Amino acid sequence: MILFVIILSVSFAAYAVWENVFALRVRRERLGKNIRIVHISDLHKRRFGRDNSRISRLTEREKPDIIIVSGDIVSRTETSFDTIRNMLRELCRIAPVYMIFGNHEQSLPPEMQEKLLSAIAETDAVLLRNLCCNIEIKGRKTTICGLEESYETYKKNGGYRDLERITPADMERYLGKCPDGEVMLLAHNPFFAQAYSEWGADVVFSGHVHGGVIRLFGIGLLSPERKFFPRYAKGIYTIGKTKLLVSAGLGKLRLFNAPEIVVYEL
Repeated sequence: MILFVIILSVSFAAYAVWENVFALRVRRERLGKNIRIVHISDLHKRRFGRDNSRISRLTEREKPDIIIVSGDIVSRTETSFDTIRNMLRELCRIAPVYMIFGNHEQSLPPEMQEKLLSAIAETDAVLLRNLCCNIEIKGRKTTICGLEESYETYKKNGGYRDLERITPADMERYLGKCPDGEVMLLAHNPFFAQAYSEWGADVVFSGHVHGGVIRLFGIGLLSPERKFFPRYAKGIYTIGKTKLLVSAGLGKLRLFNAPEIVVYEL
């Protein structure tokens, strides 16, 4: 019995190390067949090869039409952004890149945020800070919008109580009325999916929840706000006419919840 417990403990520890040091999976979701989108989220301080070359290689292999980065590409304690700049340059070589800030970019010290903005400006990545842009892919016209909400939706007075919420009226305040035609929204926080849907987004790309950190039987256990069993932790959700696409992301400690790049056929 003791030997069994030892073997089980060693195996568990080995798996946890593999998942948090070496693992990187590609999750593929087919929702259509016209365009291919690679979705990257919540990298934080995690590195996958020099300049995240493993991410770039896997992305290139998928031959995407566009690449979406839905926030937290860095952590708030980082002071050097050379790796991120080099990764974005490589991704932009593969396909157009559209990105937003998550709560970690928002909470960088002002001088570090300026440094990050300068690094992004040295690439062709399009940073959408409450902005929309019209694009055409394979003859399909769409509008991509990037939401940057109040940081108090993530943390308020140093804690997680009485957090601000996002309403459809807030969405209009941030982004104006929803544009006509197909609209893809980049919104780091998935918890306000109802507001995104009522605003009029057709597809929403989110992250933030890290898949629930630990996943058991396909259920995420914990959100960054210290809430158990978070809604919208990972996967595809339908809210009204809106498809909410939530990535479990790449960084932070995790268990039974491998880091992922998501590929969507839309």
